[in-house]
Amino acid sequence: MTVPYWVQDAVFYQIFPDRFSNGDPTNDPVNVQAWGAPPTIHYFQGGDLRGIIQKFDYLLDLGINAIYLNPIFQATSSHRYNTSDYFKIDERLGTLLDFQALLDLAHSNHVRVVLDGVFNHTGRGFFAFNDVLENGEYSAYRDWFHFRHFPVDAYGPGEAYNYMGWWNYKSLPKLNTRNPQVRAYLMRVARYWIERGADGWRLDVPNEIDDDEFWAEFRHTVKSVNRDAYLVGEIWHADPRWVNQTHFDGLMNYPVKDALMACLNHQENANQFAEKVERLFEIYPRENIHAMYVPLDSHDTPRALSLLGGRLDKLKLAFLFIFAYPGAPALYYGDEIGLEGGNDPDSRRAFDWDSAHWQGDLHDFIHALIDLRKRSNSLRRGDYTRLAVSAEQGWYAFARTLGEEKILVALNMSDKTLNLEIPVQTLWAEGRAVRSLLDNRPFSVKAGHILVTLPPWSGTYLS
Repeated sequence: MTVPYWVQDAVFYQIFPDRFSNGDPTNDPVNVQAWGAPPTIHYFQGGDLRGIIQKFDYLLDLGINAIYLNPIFQATSSHRYNTSDYFKIDERLGTLLDFQALLDLAHSNHVRVVLDGVFNHTGRGFFAFNDVLENGEYSAYRDWFHFRHFPVDAYGPGEAYNYMGWWNYKSLPKLNTRNPQVRAYLMRVARYWIERGADGWRLDVPNEIDDDEFWAEFRHTVKSVNRDAYLVGEIWHADPRWVNQTHFDGLMNYPVKDALMACLNHQENANQFAEKVERLFEIYPRENIHAMYVPLDSHDTPRALSLLGGRLDKLKLAFLFIFAYPGAPALYYGDEIGLEGGNDPDSRRAFDWDSAHWQGDLHDFIHALIDLRKRSNSLRRGDYTRLAVSAEQGWYAFARTLGEEKILVALNMSDKTLNLEIPVQTLWAEGRAVRSLLDNRPFSVKAGHILVTLPPWSGTYLS
């Protein structure tokens, strides 16, 4: 199996389109809220594709080189996971020409664009489901879904009782992906957008389509158009079943995020953290580890800053770790300015473009981490080796190495200032001078160790 060569060099930026930037107010719906109003599940705030285009210089300055877009196809909600038409850009986001302009701008700046593929379920406005609502048991599309009996009651909120819905929602009827017609339709969708220039698919709830043949066909369809297209699955737990030549290149590596949050919130110690993040190297092949999408949060989870009680120092430490961990580190729009939020829809607040409201030096710190990762082959592609860990004191040190390029990463995951003696015999010779890549402070190897003082909830890179 081969994975796209570019993923391990990527820094992703996830955009929830309705909340990033409103570039064309003329396509705003009637039920648009004021930008920055508390988000709800029913209202829009006007973000669109033109907004992303207009703010592209901001993204380039930040340093990202890959974008993951939440769904952009025709739907009735701001989240758009209830697709009405898989072949049409939602008119509230713009047109196909706007999408093509965004792709052209991205690709001319060496930025990849990955789309959100929602193939387990549709919205009630999907043409096949509408046909069943009109024609009931006589519909040519009755086998496209999982109906229990007719007539179909699909109106209003509440639970679906005479057909299958995702998590039993009436608004999300589940497709019958074992139906050859359904499969053929979804493969046309997968092929169409890759042919249009998309650089891959993030697959929504793929475990709900528990069909290895479907995913093998999907992979073949996509890779036959672009062998370097990225396929990343939304699998929340460690499970090697989903990364192989019949499934995906990588997964959304939520176990890393979960381990970080547990340690930074004093629920687990540094040793437990180290064991969890290193265990993943035993579960997955090396090339898939380097093709994982590594988030701190997403549209489906509370914001990391909120989970950490608003502690910028802890958030910065979390980012320092994921930018040194194998895989593609990911920012959820607004992470870099300290955007907060609880469970959805609160995790989908509008981006605040007034820099006076941005929290501390977080933006500059993340900009620096991105720059360091892009300049360091070992942080992107190197081997990962534990150097030391202390459950009692609360610190962890490891190295990323590639040839002669060696970077030591040290983390103080405690609320005390620590004076660390880190063993580095396997990295550098006695007397070797190294510097902090973050602030250029000098260090040297003495008696096989480097002495480092770290304030609470902080870390460093040395090379």
